[in-house]
Amino acid sequence: MSSNNKTMLKNKAVQVWARRLHIYISMALLLVVLFFSVTGITLNRPEIFVKSEPDSSEQVLSLPADLFQSVKGPFVPNESAIVDYLTKHAQLSGKPSALQVFTEIEDGELIEGEISMDYKGPGYNVAVFIDMLAREAVVEKSHYGLVAVLNDLHKGRNSGDVWKWFIDITALLMVLFVLTGVCLLVPKKKTFNTAIKWTLFGSIISLLIFFVAVP
Repeated sequence: MSSNNKTMLKNKAVQVWARRLHIYISMALLLVVLFFSVTGITLNRPEIFVKSEPDSSEQVLSLPADLFQSVKGPFVPNESAIVDYLTKHAQLSGKPSALQVFTEIEDGELIEGEISMDYKGPGYNVAVFIDMLAREAVVEKSHYGLVAVLNDLHKGRNSGDVWKWFIDITALLMVLFVLTGVCLLVPKKKTFNTAIKWTLFGSIISLLIFFVAVP
């Protein structure tokens, strides 16, 4: 680090703001850091913490005939209406997929019609199979438990765009937390030098483990 940069970081105003940011960010992220730390362990050891078999349930729903027609045609399902109906009457959550529709029409009559889709959320999955002739939906729910929910939240898997932005912002704040910590150490020459040695030590150990122990 150049002498000019050190002088700037030692500036009283810079130190005051660095201390404020360091303290407030650390308190704001207290539970978030604990969350990512604990789920880091549960992600690393899924065989211990995550259920090997989900809690499963099956539900059969009768669907109104008007769901299977739309402005596109008499045997073209109304996708948004089907999603809304299933979400409400089967108490589903998560992000619904697009409908996969297979129909066979002969002489203007529906001979065979099947619809499949799914809902995905953290630690949670729903498969839906719809028989258009019988107008019945089979809803198969699978839930892998609380730890699986937390693990998926850690990864941002099936968690929505808002949660992904939350992870991005949290990561940036963690970087700022680290940088303000370094800034606060700069004026304390002895402590700073010791901290640099520990940083080098930790970095070397990490690299050694990566190159020697990782297959």
